[in-house]
Amino acid sequence: MLTLDKIYHAKYVLKQVIRETDLIHAPNINPEANVYLKTENLQITGSFKVRGAYYKISQLSEEEKARGVIACSAGNHAQGVALAATKNGIKSLICLPDGAPISKVEATKSYGAEVCLVEGVYDDAYAKALELRDEKGYTFIHPFDDENVIAGQGTIGLELIEQLPNIDAVVVPIGGGGLISGVAFAVKSLNPNVKVYGVQASGAPSMFNSVHDGQIEKLDNVSTIADGIAVKEPGENTFEYCSKYVDEIVTVTDDEISAAILALMEQQKLVSEGAGAVSAAAVMFNKIDIKGKNVVCLISGGNIDVTILSRVIKRGLLMSGRSCSLNIELIDKPGQLKKVSEIISSLGGNVTSIHHERANEGSDVIGCYLRIVLETRNYQHIEQIRQALKDAGLKLL
Repeated sequence: MLTLDKIYHAKYVLKQVIRETDLIHAPNINPEANVYLKTENLQITGSFKVRGAYYKISQLSEEEKARGVIACSAGNHAQGVALAATKNGIKSLICLPDGAPISKVEATKSYGAEVCLVEGVYDDAYAKALELRDEKGYTFIHPFDDENVIAGQGTIGLELIEQLPNIDAVVVPIGGGGLISGVAFAVKSLNPNVKVYGVQASGAPSMFNSVHDGQIEKLDNVSTIADGIAVKEPGENTFEYCSKYVDEIVTVTDDEISAAILALMEQQKLVSEGAGAVSAAAVMFNKIDIKGKNVVCLISGGNIDVTILSRVIKRGLLMSGRSCSLNIELIDKPGQLKKVSEIISSLGGNVTSIHHERANEGSDVIGCYLRIVLETRNYQHIEQIRQALKDAGLKLL
């Protein structure tokens, strides 16, 4: 059974292993609130997961340790288990979905674990891990639905209360629910007045749906750039804790997550993965009522796959009004392109690409089309440029 004493014991055990991550003031994330970031993306292994994994493994019997441990993960739990097992002199085998970022796979190996890639998503890796556990006798380390794992994650809640005594709300990412269960239990036990909000990706809303409908529900599929929280079904324990201690769960889109990753990088110089940025996305896009409050966004991890970072940044630029595309219909005569470029440059827009095409079938025989991609400041800047082009007699499509 989860108790506050167990979470304090976890804090004692973890003291020499993990770092107490900083709480950073980040007022620009949402100027209407007093926002702070709990930087678990700067934790060892790049994620909070090492807390629960290490505490769970530290509590195993000698017989369980001797059999070795097995786990399944989208990446971050894998690294936590691998590090914890290696530090305790235990063999570890990790089942990962074959779509897990190569960086996470290699990092897991670097911490001393064997890796078994499983076709599919997290839930397929979970089924394979249970199959190997039964076949080989390994001790299974669940990524979220285990009370010792939850207690380890709950140590973040203890740190938050110490670091920000006048905290009003904490916003926490949800995948399977282990992180928010521990944080919510710890925070609510120490200060029941603190609001605890959970955030899921709109492409993987398993806990959101389950809590809303009052029963555990399994999604048919998940699709989100936040691979760390792409979980089809919440755990039994985590569902109960979320139902009891979490005030509200909201969802954010991949575009909103991308914008949050970009904002954290530009404004705070922090690299966050998609799963880690959902809390900031919820606050940025006013998914919860935090106006005038002291709010902590838990940035749960920073292990983003660098191969998709450029795509995420591109989407983030579009979502935040920092980039836009304009399609303009012109008469094909000298000086038209100059006219367009002069208007854009006079307003401070920066053209990054341009495509000119002669009129096609069904359009004016002397017409042409201009497609321009611009760097802009914000949505107001985009509208200013669009209006100036229209005022000049140009037709925007």
